[in-house]
Amino acid sequence: MPQPPVRIVHLGLGAFHRSHQAWYTQHTPDAAEWGIAAFTGRRPAAAEALSAQDCLYTLVERSADGDSFEVIGSIVEAVDGANIARLCELVAAEETAVVTLTITEAAYGLAADGTFDGGAPGVADDLRALSAAASGEAGVPGTPLGRLVLALARRRDSGAGPIAVVSCDNLSANGEVARRAVLGLASGWGSGLAEWIGANVSFVSTSVDRITPRTTEADIAEVAEQCGYTDSAPVVAEPFRNWVLSGDFPAGRPRWEDAGAVVVADIEPYENRKLWLLNGSHSILAYAGQLRGHATVADALADPACRKAVEDFWDEAAHHLQAAGLDIPAYRKALLERFGNARIAHRLAQIAADATTKLRMRAVPVLTAERASGRTGSGAALMLAAWIDYVAATQDFQDPLAEDIHAANALEGYGRVQALLRLVSAEIADDSDIVSLVHGLCGSIAAKTATPSPL
Repeated sequence: MPQPPVRIVHLGLGAFHRSHQAWYTQHTPDAAEWGIAAFTGRRPAAAEALSAQDCLYTLVERSADGDSFEVIGSIVEAVDGANIARLCELVAAEETAVVTLTITEAAYGLAADGTFDGGAPGVADDLRALSAAASGEAGVPGTPLGRLVLALARRRDSGAGPIAVVSCDNLSANGEVARRAVLGLASGWGSGLAEWIGANVSFVSTSVDRITPRTTEADIAEVAEQCGYTDSAPVVAEPFRNWVLSGDFPAGRPRWEDAGAVVVADIEPYENRKLWLLNGSHSILAYAGQLRGHATVADALADPACRKAVEDFWDEAAHHLQAAGLDIPAYRKALLERFGNARIAHRLAQIAADATTKLRMRAVPVLTAERASGRTGSGAALMLAAWIDYVAATQDFQDPLAEDIHAANALEGYGRVQALLRLVSAEIADDSDIVSLVHGLCGSIAAKTATPSPL
C-alpha cells in the first residue's frame, strides 16, 4: 500500500505525538490523504529509530485488564530537527496544510506574565539568527519556533498560500500563545514577515489528553514476544484519549472528528478542566509524591496525604468550572481511575520538569480565582508549597529558570518563598497574604507520615 503524501508537518517527535495526533490521523476516513513528516526536538535518536523501520511503530494500549497492540503508519517521514533545509522545503510546499506542535510549554518563550520574552533562553539567539537570514547571511535558528519562523518565511516566498499552526502543548489558549511567540520571533526577520503571518497563518487552540509514559526495555521485549517482530520504538499509552480543537484550517485538515476528536467554538472551558484537574493534580503528585518517596502517579495517589491534596485542589478548581457539558464529577471519577492504573508507570520525575512554566497555568489561576471569591485558595497554594519544598530537596530538576531557582534557594524563610513565587507569577509574589499562606504550608506535606495503601 502506498504511503500517504506529506500534508502535515509536526515539530516535537516524541511518544505523546505518536500516541495522540498520529493515532487520530491514522483513524480518520481520509487517512490515505494525510501523511505526517515529524521532526525531532533536541536529539535525532527518535527519527533514526523510526526511519530504520519505515516509520512504522507499535502502539501498546495498556489497560488494567491487559495490553492490545496496533501498528501506526500515519508518520511517513521522521526527520532530525536540525535538518532545517528539509523543514523549510516541506512547510513551503503547497500540499502542506497543517503544522502541529508538541514542543513542551517551556519552548514558547513565555515571561512570568504570559507575554513573549525576547530574552528567554535561546530566543535572543534566534532573533539574531533570523535577522541574519533575512539579510541573506548565515543564520540558523536553534529553537523549534525559530525554525518554524524561518520555514514560514520560505512558504511566503514560495507563494504556497495560507496554513494552520496547531499547538498541542499544555498551555491555556495555546493557539494564541503560539501566535504571540511566532510573531515575536518573526520581528527578527522584519515587519514584512510578521504581516504575512498575521494574514496567512491561522493558530488553532487545542486541549490534548492521553497519558503516555516513557517506553522501557520491558515494553520493547513485550512487543517482540506478543507480536512476533522487533520494534525498537514502540509507544505505550492508556486507553483514554481526548482531543478538542478550536480554530480555522484555511488549507484543510483530516477529519479528526470522525476519529473521536471534538471541534468547538469556545475551547476555554475544556482547556481549564484539563489544565486544572488533570495537569494540576499531576503537579501536586509530582512534587508531593517525590517528597514522600513515591516514583509513579499510581503510587503517589495511593498515599492518603497526596490523595487529599489532590481532592482539596479539585474542590477549589470545580468552583470555577461551571460551563455546561463539563460534568466535573464524572471527569474527576475518571481521573482517579486513570491515575490508579498501576500498569501505566507514569513517572513523577517526568511530570516535574519545567515547573515555573506549568504552575503559572495550573496553580495560579485557581489560587487567584479562589481569593477573589473570598476563599483562601489553600489547595492551590499547597501545590506551590510542594514545589518549593521539592526544589529545596533536590538539585536534579529541569526548568528553563533553573539558575534563578538556585539563586532564590540561597535565601531563607519568607524571602526565599517570595523569590521563588516571583519566578512563577509577579502578581502572587507581590501579595504578602499569598506569600505568607504558601510559606506557612511549606513542609506540611514533605514528611511521610502514612504508609501508602491501594485505593
